[in-house]
Amino acid sequence: MRKLFRKYLPHHETVVSHPWLKPYGHWLQHPNLWHLHRRSVAGGVAIGLFCGLIPGPLQMISAAILAILFRVNLPVAAFTTLYTNPLTIVPLYALAYEFGKWVSGAHKGVVMAQPSFSELHWHNLMSELWDWLEMLGEPFLIGLPLLALSLAFIGYIAVRVTWRVVVIWKWYRRKQRRKAS
Repeated sequence: MRKLFRKYLPHHETVVSHPWLKPYGHWLQHPNLWHLHRRSVAGGVAIGLFCGLIPGPLQMISAAILAILFRVNLPVAAFTTLYTNPLTIVPLYALAYEFGKWVSGAHKGVVMAQPSFSELHWHNLMSELWDWLEMLGEPFLIGLPLLALSLAFIGYIAVRVTWRVVVIWKWYRRKQRRKAS
């Protein structure tokens, strides 16, 4: 599995030498950002799952920044954010809303507000999005971070457990081959 990923992941020398990334090259030198081992990959998956629920186009950028800060696998973190796309984001946000309703104890029967972006320009995009998020109310503003943290935790544990099971299985298979020969 690692050989397959190594085949498609860029070398860190290639990334660091890229003209756009040269000013940030010293931050991209840490080996955990590029190595495939259980802690780094699990952390990258967790950060990718967390940042995948960030509204707007900032998912991969925030995943890259957090991967650098926490020194986990950068390509895995950026790639994992792709679980959110136009087909999955609406059900995930609805799940976050329901999760927030359940946690906050909000009353049933409240209808989700529809966005009305009148005169939307780049200078007021973030304020309009924030106003729409506030219209959704407390359930969404509580549910979205809680869902992101829950997905990150579950992803981290799933990768660590899966990695451990695969390693134990490979040890067992190697032991069986040695017994046979």
